Amino acid sequence: MKTPPDHRSQVFGTPWEGVHGTAIDSARHYGRHWHSTYGIGLLDHGAQSSASGRGRVDAYAGDLITTNPGEVHDGRPLGGPSRRWRMVYFDAAVMAGMRGGVATGSVEFTRPVLKDERLVRTLRRLFARLDEWHRAAGNRAGAEALACEESLAEACALLLDGHSTAVPQPEIGGDVRLVRERLADDLLAAPTLDELAAMTGLGKYQVLRRFEKAYGVPPHAWLLLQRAERARGLIRRGTGLADAAAASGFADQSHMTRIFARQFGFTPGAWQRTCGLP
Repeated sequence: MKTPPDHRSQVFGTPWEGVHGTAIDSARHYGRHWHSTYGIGLLDHGAQSSASGRGRVDAYAGDLITTNPGEVHDGRPLGGPSRRWRMVYFDAAVMAGMRGGVATGSVEFTRPVLKDERLVRTLRRLFARLDEWHRAAGNRAGAEALACEESLAEACALLLDGHSTAVPQPEIGGDVRLVRERLADDLLAAPTLDELAAMTGLGKYQVLRRFEKAYGVPPHAWLLLQRAERARGLIRRGTGLADAAAASGFADQSHMTRIFARQFGFTPGAWQRTCGLP
């Protein structure tokens, strides 16, 4: 009896409808098939040869791979017994939402294999943030979800602007002070990027770009900085570390400690002792 090729796969959810991901380590030869979604992924190990609607291509570790909706493709290991890759797939409606509701229509990614270091970094950050979101028990209203959506919006923007047939969008007005006010008004309940985009009339990536230009960091990072400031004030007034973490919107005390130390250069415990508290 012939032993089947090694194949390990994981499918994982995301904070949004119409988006899912996969992590696959496989020696399997995939026959011709297609997806109804866009796909962007990173080949982590090994190499792959595949045919697509854009020709036969080879991809190697560190390369990005893309698929368009309805595009027939296949795939097999190249130069070794297996390869390992991660993908994120999203519906056309999700892509349109990233562009402020502009229909993507016939927009396609132009190449099945890409070399783009900025996009690689963005995609790695997206996967890391999705891991954090899962560790936080998949709270769709949490700051982890906002962080994931920021990375997804950035990845989509880089793909559309640099590697697609999409027509560049003109800059439009939009007051991101409303975004800052929304974040500051309720540090415990992180908004979605959809909410922030609707509030300003901007596309999701435009919100991120405009906000970072105005305030130095993206909305998720600004929210965490404000939570750390709240925790610092609570600890100074005698609130215990665990209670300060909960009251400031952190998932737990260890999460507060990581963000607190990164912002201030010392831990909450050291700050507590400096304030003369037990």
